Amino acid sequence: MDQNEYLPRISDNILKSHLEAMGAVLVEGAKWCGKTSTARQVAGSILMLQDPDQQENYKIATQTKPSLLLRGNTPRLLDEWQMYPVLWDAVRFAVDQRGKVGQFILTGSAVPTDDATMHTGTGRITRMLMRPMSLYESGDSTGEVSLKTLFDGKPDIEGFSKLSIETIAYMIGRGGWPGAVKLEEKAALHVATAYLEAIVNADVHRVDGIEKNPDRVRLLFRSLARNICSLATAKTIIADVAANEISMTEKTYTSYMNALKRIFVVENSPAWQPSLRSKTAIRSSEKRNFVDPSIGIAALQASPNNLLDDFETFGFFFESLCTRDIRVYSQALGGDVYHYRDRSGLEADMIIRLHNGQWAAIEVKMGSKQIDEAARHLLALRKRVDTSRVGEPAFLMVLTAGEYAYRRKDGVLNVPIGCLKD
Repeated sequence: MDQNEYLPRISDNILKSHLEAMGAVLVEGAKWCGKTSTARQVAGSILMLQDPDQQENYKIATQTKPSLLLRGNTPRLLDEWQMYPVLWDAVRFAVDQRGKVGQFILTGSAVPTDDATMHTGTGRITRMLMRPMSLYESGDSTGEVSLKTLFDGKPDIEGFSKLSIETIAYMIGRGGWPGAVKLEEKAALHVATAYLEAIVNADVHRVDGIEKNPDRVRLLFRSLARNICSLATAKTIIADVAANEISMTEKTYTSYMNALKRIFVVENSPAWQPSLRSKTAIRSSEKRNFVDPSIGIAALQASPNNLLDDFETFGFFFESLCTRDIRVYSQALGGDVYHYRDRSGLEADMIIRLHNGQWAAIEVKMGSKQIDEAARHLLALRKRVDTSRVGEPAFLMVLTAGEYAYRRKDGVLNVPIGCLKD
């Protein structure tokens, strides 16, 4: 594959829609997830604010007349705009003055420290989150089963996944980084490690200007990786770090986690809080996750072969992979991803809730022997939810590492991750 070849993204259409409706679009997301490449596809002119040869000129311009940097064909792309936060208000003002849509695209891999002091940009600048590539975007899913089609009320499905267990293990380690997708296997597996090193040694410090202990950051990543797709508490993570003879106070933990969230590395799943028919209490803790499962693999210094030797760990990372993809697909439909678990132990790994009120429940299972149990859980959840308030689920799905996509006799969908798309 040509290293310069652009692989179409689901975000392409989302960005175009935003530009047709708003004066400016802020594209946020983890470093290396493809924000700039996607923005380039529609940009009329580009300002690369990380260009070292122009740093002095940019600094002078932002201090004297920021509007000078906004001149150019539209949409004008301001890449890594957060290096000069004053550009936010300059863009907002320019949008007001021009009175036109599709004027600017701002991309950034970190939230600036003084973001709270700036004008919100409401009505002028809309935000769009980009994540690493899903398996459909990287060409690894056949896309025979569409979430949109399912939400449209067409549950009859069929498909065949070409992904073996070994291939899925590799794709967890490779991640959805566009640069890694284009590389040979050995080099591709190194990308997540390089990404983690960049975070530990630079990015996590730059985001708020506070120096952080690299050893403590590494241990925090390892603990988060060991607790991936779980409801582990802050107390558990802190104790995990301290077990390695490096102390961490609750204040330090909060500071470090906030920094990781601001560079879009950590993306937990909030709890879904529907109305229930019974008085069963719902657990409200977030489910821990990274924006891409490869970050956890790099933190553990593990390999695809390690996953194949430890299927319990493999299962958690497979859920992380599935969560990443479901988030990407749901975003295209105007939806968010949650998890559900109540005090009785009944759970659903993912709940998709669209902004129009539709919802669906998903359980993630690798082994075929677990599918029946997962289907029973989903059917029990449907009975427990007060559908007079939230409506019937659009579908119930067991997302698997298997081969065949089909609808079970009980109505639950069996879908391999290698068949899914938005």
